[in-house]
Amino acid sequence: MNAPAPVRPHDLLWGLSVAALPADAPAWVFDVIQQGHPVVVRRAQVAAGRIAVGVRGRVREQRFATQMLSADITRRVMPEQLTDVCAAPGDGPALSALRQIHGLMNALQLPWGVTGGAGFQLATGIPVLHQDSDLDLILRAPEFFARERAARLSDVLAAADCRIDLQLQTPSGAVALREWAGSSRQVLLKADDGARLVSNPWLPEERAA
Repeated sequence: MNAPAPVRPHDLLWGLSVAALPADAPAWVFDVIQQGHPVVVRRAQVAAGRIAVGVRGRVREQRFATQMLSADITRRVMPEQLTDVCAAPGDGPALSALRQIHGLMNALQLPWGVTGGAGFQLATGIPVLHQDSDLDLILRAPEFFARERAARLSDVLAAADCRIDLQLQTPSGAVALREWAGSSRQVLLKADDGARLVSNPWLPEERAA
């Protein structure tokens, strides 16, 4: 039997208990976990056997960073499991945009998925999207993704029904498609050990001078 893939940023996890929360966590965090909502894996370095996660509240300002034990995970949903537009509950610009770009994203022949509020809603059925919500996506690019190709993809996504924020997931971290598609010599790479400017997100040793 194949071992499960390692937990990665943007995965949604269930299993964090109220008892495992820090005593000084805001009241809304205890309320959300008590209701059985999932947490999202975030980028950070933590001790072995632990996972850096974030708790999502009812409003954008409610975000809480914490950790959970790997052994406590009871369920996991990856962004790639949330691309079935036929199963998308509800309507609105974000889900409309997902339907618009679905074929385009599949045509790239790279793993891609839905994150952010749209991913949370698709995974849980809890309505968190509104008329001004963005659509957050990831595209896993283990090999170099040419800037010209990124620019073409960015232009097409810009025509969708809402703003689309796509993160290219390289082996060393994530970079915004919109930034990589631009003309800046260096772009911001977000990695587990922090963010840094690089000339090529696939060559993380290239740091800003």
